Amino acid sequence: MFEILLGIIWEALLQIVLEALPELGLHSVAEPFRRTPNPWLAALGYALFGAIAGGLSPLAFPSHLVGSEGIRIANLIITPIAVGLVMCAMGVWRARRGQQTIRIDTFTYGYLFALTLVIVRFVFAR
Repeated sequence: MFEILLGIIWEALLQIVLEALPELGLHSVAEPFRRTPNPWLAALGYALFGAIAGGLSPLAFPSHLVGSEGIRIANLIITPIAVGLVMCAMGVWRARRGQQTIRIDTFTYGYLFALTLVIVRFVFAR
């Protein structure tokens, strides 16, 4: 039981780290692009970034961190929600500090990024 819980926590942390890195990078390059993009195109972009991160993640973690297929399926549901909530909290934290927020600092875009990452990882990781 402990191993299952630890595997789920590691999967969630992996996705949070893989999402936080582009989030930090996007904040640094967002300034020149202040014009508001189309939200549907932004959603497509975050889905593509998530798919790319999911495709690259087996290079660092070639096998699933959770052994059971049932737990991996539950991970498809639980982890994107948790990551979306973390990204939303980061957005609130940034806004309270007076920092500029970007789209990934919301639940929806954070969830979309994590969902595509976990789907690609579910399909391609051994």
